[in-house]
Amino acid sequence: MASGTVDREMEQFILAEKEKVRFQSLVRSLTDECWEKCVEKVGSKLDSKTETCLVNCVERFLDTSNFVANRLSQMGES
Repeated sequence: MASGTVDREMEQFILAEKEKVRFQSLVRSLTDECWEKCVEKVGSKLDSKTETCLVNCVERFLDTSNFVANRLSQMGES
C-alpha cells in the first residue's frame, strides 16, 4: 500500500471521527436545551405537556438541521 493511500485513508478516518464528535455534541446540546425548556419537574413519567414540548423541541431541531444541511448543499452546488 502506497504512503499516499494510507494518508488519504487516515485523513478520511479522522474526518469521519470529527463528524461523529460534532454530531454527539449537537445531540448533547439539543438534549440540554430541550430539557431546560420543557421539564419543570422530574417524576416517574412525563406528563402530556412535557412530552409534547419535548417532541416539538426535537422536531424543530431536526427541521432546522435539515434546512441548514440542504442550504449548505445548495450553496456547494452553485
